[in-house]
Amino acid sequence: MSSAPTPDSTTRSFADLGVPSRLLGALTERGITEPFPIQTATLPDSLSGRDVLGRGRTGSGKTLAFSLPLVARLAAAAAPRRAGRPRGLVLAPTRELATQIATVLEPIASAAGLKVTTIFGGVSQKPQETALRGGVDIVVACPGRLEDLLNQRVLVLDDIAVTVLDEADHMADMGFLPGVTRILTKTPQTGQRLLFSATLDNGVDKLVTRFLHSPVTHSVDDGTSAVDTMAHAVLEVADADGKRRVMEALASGTDRRILFVRTKHVAKKLAKQLTQAGIPAADLQGNLSQNARERNLGAFSDGSIRVLVATDVAARGVHVDDVALVVHVDPPTEHKAYLHRSGRTARAGASGTVVTLVLPEQRRDVAVLLRAAGIKAVPTPVTERSQQVVDLVGEVAPKVTPAPEAAPQVQQQRQRPARAESRPQQQRGDRPRGERSGGQRQERAAGGRPERTGGGRPERSGAPAGRGAGRGGAQGGSAGGRGRGAGGGQRSGGASVFFSTSSPGAGPAPRPEAERSESQRPRGPRRASRA
Repeated sequence: MSSAPTPDSTTRSFADLGVPSRLLGALTERGITEPFPIQTATLPDSLSGRDVLGRGRTGSGKTLAFSLPLVARLAAAAAPRRAGRPRGLVLAPTRELATQIATVLEPIASAAGLKVTTIFGGVSQKPQETALRGGVDIVVACPGRLEDLLNQRVLVLDDIAVTVLDEADHMADMGFLPGVTRILTKTPQTGQRLLFSATLDNGVDKLVTRFLHSPVTHSVDDGTSAVDTMAHAVLEVADADGKRRVMEALASGTDRRILFVRTKHVAKKLAKQLTQAGIPAADLQGNLSQNARERNLGAFSDGSIRVLVATDVAARGVHVDDVALVVHVDPPTEHKAYLHRSGRTARAGASGTVVTLVLPEQRRDVAVLLRAAGIKAVPTPVTERSQQVVDLVGEVAPKVTPAPEAAPQVQQQRQRPARAESRPQQQRGDRPRGERSGGQRQERAAGGRPERTGGGRPERSGAPAGRGAGRGGAQGGSAGGRGRGAGGGQRSGGASVFFSTSSPGAGPAPRPEAERSESQRPRGPRRASRA
């Protein structure tokens, strides 16, 4: 395995790197004029047909780094489009990530006259079958549904010229590598393969050895290196009630912010409470259907709402520009989760801030977490009126952040909708008793069972590995089911690309929501998740 130094990105353009002129126009129309380091490093080799093994953190521009050579090489071959026989394959571990990849890829492919379709579980299979039979050039797929369609002979991979495996280490964490291996063996062995992964553990190294041919290695950065444009702060709150008030203050800015919590129940409840308090918010968690996920994420992307309350299902695969603030309302349990959550801000060279809210009893665990992530931040005691919090809020609506002397009255106004909303729950003993009670209930929920977000046991005899987010997630298609593992790559005049952004370190990564096969149905009646 050869290694190449990272080129100097200060003097090179996309044209200098060898990107075809018709693709340059598509980039210019989107305002993309200067390559990022990972693109500068990998494009000369990937465009020339070399296999590439690269490392780059989330938000570094890796999606464009593999989309450009994928489209360029397929367009240059000018092969006719055939039903059920795509020529390009991109594998992603989650539905959200597959959708985001397609969003970046489609304008470039369209400029070259190529068609793209997505394949993942949790939605009807029929439209995907129709698209494949009508003929597509590039498939962006999650492993489980792709294997289903392969087994049903809806498509074959004999013509695949370029294969991209995005988030290779995350595939491994979710137990998908057996399926990935099966898919790769169904693609021609003469194509180009490019693999981007932050780590080579958990079997990723075996994929490299078996399926990549003399790859050139580019390490743009490692997964624990700090992002220069990302600021980190740890704010210590006295109790659950104080935590709720600081969280509301941090959510009240006018730019985009993502609040991470541990459980589906808390994500849904907190989004509703913020909306009632005059801070429009939506949740993103495993109990939502695919349509609901896309609707909420779309509202966040287009600015209809400014706050997204998410579980770790959003730690990967959610790529929204200009997220100014990420708040770990519930600190994650290990450093990989911290880095991936935090990576939703300060993307593509933009600046951003990451705040972790810590109760006194969590101080030691969070210190260990940050040390493993390579982050230096000293806990600072705060209230919602502390200058540190005010500085983070930015431009704020008057109703949300009142003057100190008006705070008690406004807080009382905030509680009225919450009490009214909770009246139907009185029989369950859930009626809040003022602000403190509400804050304590929220914290108890946050300390409950965390959402299971994909991956688990290795798959057996063709079955997918990894469990979903619980029975309540059956509607979302990935929860309660088992995600299949798959991957593909080939070598007939094409290229295979593997991309991943997990951070190296001890312990498995938090497992985002795995896509779920159509054949993996819940075994019993749907029940609301208590997580």
